[in-house]
Amino acid sequence: MAISTSTRMQKDIIVQKLKEKGCRMTKQRKILIDVILENECCCCKEIHFKASKRDPKIGSATVYRMVNMLEEIGAIDRRNMYRVNCDSCEIGEEAGCVNVKLDDQRTIALPLERLDEILAAGLRMYGYMDSQRVVGLEIS
Repeated sequence: MAISTSTRMQKDIIVQKLKEKGCRMTKQRKILIDVILENECCCCKEIHFKASKRDPKIGSATVYRMVNMLEEIGAIDRRNMYRVNCDSCEIGEEAGCVNVKLDDQRTIALPLERLDEILAAGLRMYGYMDSQRVVGLEIS
């Protein structure tokens, strides 16, 4: 199965984040990342079922540990049905995101629905506002 450019980019970012946390990228872990990126799995059992078709030696404990690691690095959210999060792994192709480029060559895609929350936290931290809410944003 050929994978899209955005899926390849997502996988590369996930692998990089896992390596930064000291995780060794085994064949089984790569298969699990592929299964999660290629499918809309609703639970670890479904991920295990699909992954074990590719490698029958993948155990359910491996799936649970991998899902926990992916959740730790922010790549997936169990509340989001094991789909990859926009703000962690999508770069430039997700509608409704603002791309923030960092000096270490990384790009973070912030979902627009969270932008006001992120902006408000910064404004509070620097003393520009107290308990108000951000209701709009104008760029001049």
